[in-house]
Amino acid sequence: MRILEPTLRAAIAQSSPVMFNKEATLKKVVSQIEEAGRNGAALIVFPESLVPCYPYGLTFGFTVGSRSEAERADWQRYYEQSVVVSRDLAPVAAAAKAFGIYVSLGITERDETTYSLYCSNVIFEPDGTLAAHHRKIKPTGAERYIWADSHQPSTYFPIVQTPWGPMGSLICWENYMPLARTALYQKGVSLYLAPNTNDNPEWQDTIKHIAIEGHCYVFNVDQYFTKDMYPTDLVETGAVDKLNAATCRGGSCIIDPCGHYVTEPVWDKEAIIYADLDMNQVTLRHMEFDAAGHYSRPDILELIVHE
Repeated sequence: MRILEPTLRAAIAQSSPVMFNKEATLKKVVSQIEEAGRNGAALIVFPESLVPCYPYGLTFGFTVGSRSEAERADWQRYYEQSVVVSRDLAPVAAAAKAFGIYVSLGITERDETTYSLYCSNVIFEPDGTLAAHHRKIKPTGAERYIWADSHQPSTYFPIVQTPWGPMGSLICWENYMPLARTALYQKGVSLYLAPNTNDNPEWQDTIKHIAIEGHCYVFNVDQYFTKDMYPTDLVETGAVDKLNAATCRGGSCIIDPCGHYVTEPVWDKEAIIYADLDMNQVTLRHMEFDAAGHYSRPDILELIVHE
């Protein structure tokens, strides 16, 4: 595994969506790519399902065994504002190319060949090429009302080869899946992207463990949004009323291959967070522990990934 560039200036964007508004949120994403590019970042990572938003707290009228007809209107609104990858992301690709920057973006994806939605993460190369398209393999809990499982092998665990080593992503609670993590470790991941919607203290322990286990840089990127950011004309206003005023507090940060904070978690505000990363640390920390290499026992343990 070769790391060609010893230093990476990276940015993570603790962003707030313009909720249920794809066009406005994409404009915001483009402006933040431009800001990061002007500040010398070679990579910017955005949160889970930033476009058009993570619909925290909503049920869309689903209950066990029945649905509410009225709240289907909120579902259709969310569906129509979701991202068609082949059509809607041209401005993001153009911004990546204009500033020569890698861009990782979390979206709710609409698949036009079916009526299904997916929680997806896309990565653009500095020339504007779509380099990776990952669909969440198992939405968590009531997320299954919204998002389908990925059943397209090319979207399971894609890796982007960068000058700083292989880069890949797992979304939110996929990071609790030991074999999913191992699938990335087997591909030599050095830049481990973890876009999510987790602002609980235990999550900070999780991302530190992943950094130690994989001896990689972990990019923990969460959204920041409040109750008053929700549209006031949703059908399901009662569910919004029950939310905490500070609905998702953030906590975004970058963790080094020893499990230490490179940047401390940022709470309760939007922010673009920058760090200059010593990529030699990835190689050095693998000296005594390489989860998919010399510290594995392939004669006893084997992971088979159906890609």
